[in-house]
Amino acid sequence: MEIEKKIIENIGKAFKHLYDADPITIGLENLKIEPTKSSFEGNYSFVVFPYLRQSKKKPEETAEEIGSYLKENVSEVEGFNVVKGFLNLSLSQEYWVGYLNNILTKPMFGKGNLTGKIMVEYSSPNTNKPLHLGHIRNNLLGYSVSEIMSYAGYDVKKVNLINDRGIHICKSMYAWQLLGNGETPDSSGLKGDHLVGKYYVEFDKLYKKEIATLLSEGKTEDEAKKQAPCILAAQEMLLRWEQGDPETITLWKKMNDWVYQGFDFTYKRMGVNFDKMYYESETYLLGKEFVESGLKAGVFFKKEDGSIWVDLSKEGLDEKLLLRADGTSVYMTQDMGTAQMKYDDYGCDKSIYVVGNEQEYHFKVLQVILQKLNKPYAPGIAHLSYGMVELPDGKMKSREGTVVDADDLMEEMHQTAKRKTEELGKTDGMSSEQLEELYETIGQAALKYYLLKVDPKRKMMFNPDDSIDFQGDTGPFVQYTFARIQSILSNIEGKEAHAANIEIHPSEINIVQHLKAFPKKVEDAAIAMSPAIIASYVFDLAKLYNKFYNELSILGEQNKDKKQFRLNLCFVVAETIEKCLGLLGIKAPERM
Repeated sequence: MEIEKKIIENIGKAFKHLYDADPITIGLENLKIEPTKSSFEGNYSFVVFPYLRQSKKKPEETAEEIGSYLKENVSEVEGFNVVKGFLNLSLSQEYWVGYLNNILTKPMFGKGNLTGKIMVEYSSPNTNKPLHLGHIRNNLLGYSVSEIMSYAGYDVKKVNLINDRGIHICKSMYAWQLLGNGETPDSSGLKGDHLVGKYYVEFDKLYKKEIATLLSEGKTEDEAKKQAPCILAAQEMLLRWEQGDPETITLWKKMNDWVYQGFDFTYKRMGVNFDKMYYESETYLLGKEFVESGLKAGVFFKKEDGSIWVDLSKEGLDEKLLLRADGTSVYMTQDMGTAQMKYDDYGCDKSIYVVGNEQEYHFKVLQVILQKLNKPYAPGIAHLSYGMVELPDGKMKSREGTVVDADDLMEEMHQTAKRKTEELGKTDGMSSEQLEELYETIGQAALKYYLLKVDPKRKMMFNPDDSIDFQGDTGPFVQYTFARIQSILSNIEGKEAHAANIEIHPSEINIVQHLKAFPKKVEDAAIAMSPAIIASYVFDLAKLYNKFYNELSILGEQNKDKKQFRLNLCFVVAETIEKCLGLLGIKAPERM
C-alpha cells in the first residue's frame, strides 16, 4: 500500500479509537496529507482544525494524540511534531532507503493510469505569414501537453488545423499578383512563409494608402475601409476561390506550397510534430452542409440579406454568423466541419483546442452549436486558453510587419546560448559540430522552459537574455544539473542495490521524497493541462540535488554503502530530470 494511503487509513482508525468517530462519518475519503513545508521538520503534514468537532479537544492536543497513535501503529512513522494545528510526521530512514531501492528494481517511468482517447489540436497557423512568438507558445504548449497526457496514460493524437483559406490568404495572393513580379523563394532567397508574409504586409500598406485617399475625397472611415479597391479585389478573389476558379486555385496552391516548406523547417527546429494535418479548405464544405441542415431543422435562421445565423441568447451568448450573405463561410463554419472530421477519424472522448484566450467566446459558441445539432462529441470540446506573449518593447502586429518571427527568435536563442556558454569556458575538447549542437540544445531549452514554466492562462513577458541563465529558474540550469550528474556517473558501471540499514542525510531524504511525488505531478499536469507543473517540479528537483551535491561527498565517501546509495540517487535523479525535460520537449545534454 502507498504510504500516503496507509497513513490516511490509520488517521481514520485513530479517530475511531481515540474519539469513537466513524471514519465514514468524518469523510475518510476527504482526509488529506501534504508534504511538510520546508520551514518545518517532517515529511508529511495533517491539518487537524477541520476535525476538532470529533475530538472535542484543542488543536495541539488533538494533533499530539493522533501523532502518538500513528507512531505506535504505523511502522514507517518514526516521529512527529506539532505546530499549532499541524501534525508533522517524520518517516523512518529505513523507509526512504527502501523506497529508493524499490525504484532501482522496478521501471521508474511506466505509463500512468489515466484512460481515454484525447485529441490535442495545436499550432493552427495561417498560410499568409510565418510562425511568430505567439505560435511558439502555442506549439510548445500543445506538444508538451500531448506528451504529458500520453505519459499519464491517455491515448493521445496530435493534430494541426492549417488555416489555408479565407480573406487573409487572398490579401497575400492579391498583393503578390499585383506587386510580386514573379518573385519566388528561390529567386528571393527567402523562406516560403517569409516571402508570403512579406506580401501580407505589402497589402496592408496598400490598403492604408487607399483608405487615406478615399478619406481625402470625403468618404467616412467605415466607407473607406469597405470601398478601398484592394479589399474589394481580395474579396472578389475569395469568391472566385470558393467557386473553384482554376487560375485562382493554381495561385493559391503555389503560394501555400511555399509556406508549407517554410513551416516544415520551423517545426523541425522547434521539435514539434503531428499525427495528422487538417486543412480548412477541406473542412469548410462539411461545415456549410451542417449550416444548411441546421437551417432546415430550424436550429439556425436566415436574415433578409441571405446570411445564416444562430441565436444563442437563451444560452447567455449572442447571435452568431455562420454563413455570409454571398455564401462564403466564416471560421465557425469550418470549425464545425473540422470537429466532425476529427471525430470520424479518431472518435476521441475529448478534443482540446490550444488557442489564445481571445478566442474563449468562439469555443463556447462552437460547443453550444454542436450541442444544438446533437453531436455526440460536443461535451468533449475543451479550450486550452493561453495568454498573450509580450516582449519588453511591446505587442506584435503581423499585418504591420512588427511581429517577432519564430525563426529569427530561435536563431537569436542559439547565438545567445553560444555567447553565454563561451563565457563559462567549459567546452574544451568539443568539436565545432558538437558545440553548435550544444548551443542549439541550450537555446531551445531556454526558450521552451521560459515559455512553459508560466501557467498557460497567464499573459507573460518573454526576455531572451533572462531565459539563458545557468543559475536561475531556467532550462539551462536544469540541463546543467543533469550534465553535472553525468560527469559524476561517467566512470560508474551502473545502479546496484545498497544496504537498507544505512544512515542517510536529511538532504537525501528530501530528494527521495521529491522523486516519490513524480507520478502524481504528471497526473496533476495532465488533468490541469499545464506543463508549468512539470517545470516547477523539475526545477525544485534540480535545486534539491545541488543542495545535496554541495553538502555531501559522493565519489569521495568512504562508507561503501553510503557511496552506493548516493550514486543510486544520482542515477534516479538524472533519469527523472531527463524524463521531465522530455515532457517539456527539451533535450538533456550530457556535457555543458
